[in-house]
Amino acid sequence: MPVALEALRPHQWVKNLLVLAPLFFTKRLGEGSAWLAAGLAFAAFCAAASSIYLLNDLVDREEDARHPKKRLRPIASGRLPLPAARLLLVGMLALAFGIGFAVPNAARPGLFVLWPAGYLVLNLLYSFWLKRLVVVDCMCIALGFQIRVQAGAAAIAVDASHWLLLCTFFFALFLAFCKRYEEVGRQVEATGQTRATMADYTLAFLNMMIGPLAALSILSYSLYTVSEETVRRHGTDRLMFTVPIVTYGVFRYLFLVYRKSEGGDPARLLFRDVPLIVSGVLYAGLVVALLHGGAAAGS
Repeated sequence: MPVALEALRPHQWVKNLLVLAPLFFTKRLGEGSAWLAAGLAFAAFCAAASSIYLLNDLVDREEDARHPKKRLRPIASGRLPLPAARLLLVGMLALAFGIGFAVPNAARPGLFVLWPAGYLVLNLLYSFWLKRLVVVDCMCIALGFQIRVQAGAAAIAVDASHWLLLCTFFFALFLAFCKRYEEVGRQVEATGQTRATMADYTLAFLNMMIGPLAALSILSYSLYTVSEETVRRHGTDRLMFTVPIVTYGVFRYLFLVYRKSEGGDPARLLFRDVPLIVSGVLYAGLVVALLHGGAAAGS
């Protein structure tokens, strides 16, 4: 992989697929214009996310160089020169805003760009201040996922379901604390810390967070599938049949975190673990079949 592309962390772009989530839960799934708008929104967030990764790697390059794993990153290792990294950062920012302005189906044309801009502001606050605050750091990560969902809804001019936003928040918070659990567990072998809050997190404390959040994630999604709002929107309560797949996905992830010591990089894990991949594909296929296939499509 070219070093410049590696610095953009393209494997992390999978997180931005949440921008497409609202499209799958609306009747616009078969519209080419909706796919164009959602696709551009996805691309804008990929560029915005990569610019944040570049900025963080530039700011933290000295600390990363002392980390057993992060020292291999392009900027920390010196494989990507600083002038080239700064130029790449400016280019990705320009690309994010350029694509953001090009989204055609936003509820208010031209204003979609406020969503990637808000995402960038949140991440700047996180990078330079909020990541040092215990619990707040994880909540910022969860809010970033919520912004993606709301941006996807704005791109195709629909209202994001309140239940869907709650599900996103709890799932993202669950993943964030699982990530902290893996990071704290690995500190036994690490040569140093790269984040101030790591000293305040303990495995026992994180266990107290992860368990309830796993339950809240499953519960909020289950309530979403049978809520009056969801049934009214889709004309069916058939989404409840997807609950077992979501439940399995959460439990599988817990198994990987606690038994396989994985979870530090959810994006890589989603591409590497075959059962998670299969459950994700089954879930997406079932949602499309239940909401857009046969009689459901005409509801």
